Amino acid sequence: MTNSANLKPHKVIRTDRPDGAIILESGYDLGPVARCTGDWLHDWAAATPDRAFLAERSGAGWRTVSYAQALEMVRAIAGHLLERDLGPDKPILIVSGNSIDHGLLSLAAQYVGVPTVPVAEQYSLIPAALPRLDYVAKLVKPGMVYASDATQYAGAFGLDSLSRAEKLSSAPGDTGATDFNSFLTPGGADVDAAFAQITPDTLAKILMTSGSTSDPKGVLTTQKMMTTNQAQLAQALPFVTTRPPQLVDWLPWNHVFGGSHNFNLMLANGGSLYIDEGKPAVGMFDKTLANLREISGTISFNVPVGFAQLVTALKADKQLRERYFAQLDMIFYAGASLPQATWAELERLAMETRGKLPLINSSWGLTETAPAALLQHEPAKGAGIVGVPLPGVTVKLIPDDDGRCDVRVAGPTITKGYHDNPDKSADAFDEDGFFVTGDAMRFVDPEDPSRGLMFDGRMSEDFKLMTGTWVRAAQLRLDMLAALAPYVSDLVLTGQGRAEVGMLLVPNHATIKAEGWQVSDDAGAMICPPLMEKIGAVMKKLASKTIGSASRVTGAVIMTDPPSMGDGEVTAKGNLNFPKMLMRRAELVDRVYDPADGARISAV
Repeated sequence: MTNSANLKPHKVIRTDRPDGAIILESGYDLGPVARCTGDWLHDWAAATPDRAFLAERSGAGWRTVSYAQALEMVRAIAGHLLERDLGPDKPILIVSGNSIDHGLLSLAAQYVGVPTVPVAEQYSLIPAALPRLDYVAKLVKPGMVYASDATQYAGAFGLDSLSRAEKLSSAPGDTGATDFNSFLTPGGADVDAAFAQITPDTLAKILMTSGSTSDPKGVLTTQKMMTTNQAQLAQALPFVTTRPPQLVDWLPWNHVFGGSHNFNLMLANGGSLYIDEGKPAVGMFDKTLANLREISGTISFNVPVGFAQLVTALKADKQLRERYFAQLDMIFYAGASLPQATWAELERLAMETRGKLPLINSSWGLTETAPAALLQHEPAKGAGIVGVPLPGVTVKLIPDDDGRCDVRVAGPTITKGYHDNPDKSADAFDEDGFFVTGDAMRFVDPEDPSRGLMFDGRMSEDFKLMTGTWVRAAQLRLDMLAALAPYVSDLVLTGQGRAEVGMLLVPNHATIKAEGWQVSDDAGAMICPPLMEKIGAVMKKLASKTIGSASRVTGAVIMTDPPSMGDGEVTAKGNLNFPKMLMRRAELVDRVYDPADGARISAV
């Protein structure tokens, strides 16, 4: 486990500009940066050829690929890619989820300068979401599309927009798709010459944004963005370089957190990545627990809901606790703030099991920042802190009268723009060349920038009540989610232009089933008296302790129909698209404010 002796203390340089902007930079200089991901693969194949690099479930055991095997396969696959007319104008679209073959194909493409475009597998597997995939296909115009199973992903392969792209699959069946396994036999292309041409500025990936406020944009991700980010992480978290990290991870590779941050953290440091086919979802989390009972990770990445489910399992299973904490250096949460109760339980369980605490932390970044720009890399006393600038990153804060700051960033990990979208690319940067993130932050201690910054929501998510009072939506939403657990799995705040804040609620069906409650539908609103009573009691308790209309939620309606990815209500990252939800369910929003409506839950 980590201790304070092998953690890097925060060191921040603050400059206050005459125009009121605040500039934050790391007090540490950026160290050496690799040329490309292929250099990492060569280094570890030479230094530790037999160490497992990638592993995935195969029956009761694991299929593993060592570093030496990975290099051999990557070079063979790269040769076949060179024989196709592929490149920045004809990338490889990857429509299935995490797998060894997915990882090898991505590295092979990066090895010879062919960008990949990984997208959420739900785009292919949910028929109503196929238009989202069609939009991406028309945007990037791939020359090849890969899916793990051609039959399972037949809907994607059958799109007219992909008719000219070669289909590649690890299980082609009788679909006519090219067999991925045929790529593992070396061809005659000059792979060495192509690899020698790779530079830090070579395009490695086009990663799609969530599309929560507009159509998804393709973020241009270079080799330098990824390799610089890993150099920054190694400086801030030196324990990843002193022993090879080991990770059991489900986070999807179409998202920058799982596919760039976590995947490359293993590759850059000679680590082993065990691909977790589970996730914190109904019917899937037992797979994660089975994997964690076998493999002790040195780092645990997850989203807050995943850690909440893990805490419940750890408390009930001593063997799982001992395995989980055995060599754990870091517990890292992202995607939302970790509830303090979950943080406290993780600390308690770690102390009871091992007598030491791992570093529990988070960071902040976006797809456009590769992703980590801020990182909490010294022990904190609670959740919500996203840290300080990493070496090489310059943060520009524009504070308002309330101490809330608009966040902008610059540095070698920041994208140059969006694929085939010059207008959005130009609009993304301010007059000083800083990327405008749209996020808000606050100082933990305005007098001491080394204490770090706290995330304070999206600037665009805030809204005004009819009184002119601003509602800080992000934190209020997190507070309500924590308070309404386990009855509610997600929610959307309402109230723009109205007198009070309300909510549309996504019910937790697992809780409803466990309690044996009966439900009925009233024109899209769920009627479940015991659930409504539980939620109402929580809302009334919170409202009685709250002063001010901007932080008090007075009414709510439970939605019968779940959020629809096909209709754009759910992003590729699994987050709710708030504007789309409010637009499509405007009638339910009106019912939140109707005191006579039988589906309304009142806090007053």
